Amino acid sequence: MNYYVNENIRRTERVFPMQGRMDYLRYDMNENPEGLPKAFVDSVLSEITPEFLAVYPEPDRFVRKYADFIGAKPENIMTANGSDMAIRYILETFGEPGKDVVTVTPSFEMYRINCSLLGLRHVPVPYNEDLTISVGRILEAITADTRVVVLLNPNNPIGNVYTEEELRMILEKTRETGSIVLIDEAYHYFWPETFLPYALSSENVIVLRTFSKLFSLAALRLGIVIANPQLIHYVKNGRLSFDVNSMALLFAERILDHPEMVSELQRTEQEGKDWILRELRTRGYECRDCRGNFIFVRPKAEASLVVQRLEDEEKLLVHGYGHPYLKDFIRVSVGSEHAMEIFLEAFLRTDRIS
Repeated sequence: MNYYVNENIRRTERVFPMQGRMDYLRYDMNENPEGLPKAFVDSVLSEITPEFLAVYPEPDRFVRKYADFIGAKPENIMTANGSDMAIRYILETFGEPGKDVVTVTPSFEMYRINCSLLGLRHVPVPYNEDLTISVGRILEAITADTRVVVLLNPNNPIGNVYTEEELRMILEKTRETGSIVLIDEAYHYFWPETFLPYALSSENVIVLRTFSKLFSLAALRLGIVIANPQLIHYVKNGRLSFDVNSMALLFAERILDHPEMVSELQRTEQEGKDWILRELRTRGYECRDCRGNFIFVRPKAEASLVVQRLEDEEKLLVHGYGHPYLKDFIRVSVGSEHAMEIFLEAFLRTDRIS
């Protein structure tokens, strides 16, 4: 049968996340292994009535509250169905078919995939073998054909961050080329430095945030776009009418109502990270303290074998890599000290040479 398929979609190769993960201990996708406090979740669920479910989502009340939370104005904020959808909106709005989107590599795969789907030319700047990134190489990659430059701060999976001086050099170059700078701060709450002021004051800077990581709402999908009102206006023009669901907005509002819970989540995660790094290093393991809610560990056995043994023998998921710079490591999501004790016991049982 002869039918039309968009050529960009036809040629894109996708690998979708594993299904059935609820049957496993999940340390593979940088979620909070334990989630939000049950009493808090139960309290929010009690607000959901049949009438609540019958009404289309209205994000403006949350947007006003979130703007106050970060010290911005509502016109600086747009919600999206996860930062995944926000990335699509931004690349659709500011990308030009056949022109360049500059990222580092390895990085979050949805940047490359969205470039492929939208017919944009992905320009990946590779890491050095020691897992550092040269900002000079990023600057060299930015040309008159560059429409968007993506900086993940911290980056997933490497966990590096950019200095303010490095950002300023990139901004100076992008002002010459007329490029948008997209700063993905999905892991902001695990690294206190932020480039948010640049999004509020610059003509060409957008910051992305998410409620999937520290705020533990990955199932509900809520991403935030922060920029000057003109950029927000353009991105809003391309959005779907009701792309964020009311349950996500309600849970997010209630999280903002409890800043003490946010602080506790940060403290708990940091304690867990400090504990697992100390325990692993005491046992002679090479570890990388990434600036997000994850760490890298080099097993003594082959990394891919340990990943598979953890899944098969312990029903525990971690992330392995085929990338030549990362193939000897596993990435482990970090949670409370209790969550990391569970991981460590399983890891030590499976990291065997045999």
